[in-house]
Amino acid sequence: MQTTDEVVIRLRAALREVGVALPSLGVDPVTGASDEPFALVRLGRCNVRTATRLAEVLEGVTVGVGGDGE
Repeated sequence: MQTTDEVVIRLRAALREVGVALPSLGVDPVTGASDEPFALVRLGRCNVRTATRLAEVLEGVTVGVGGDGE
């Protein structure tokens, strides 16, 4: 199982590959500082160009059924 920090790094790299940058992407400071084993990922805010690009990327993704859950 990956840590929340590792997941954020992985997500940031994957988004970069498709031309999307979420400036506020990071580990939620409240849950990250708690005893919770899995902190929340803060996706944050972005401008309309970034939101449009993200929507375009997601619309182009085909989601498989019965995957491995990752």
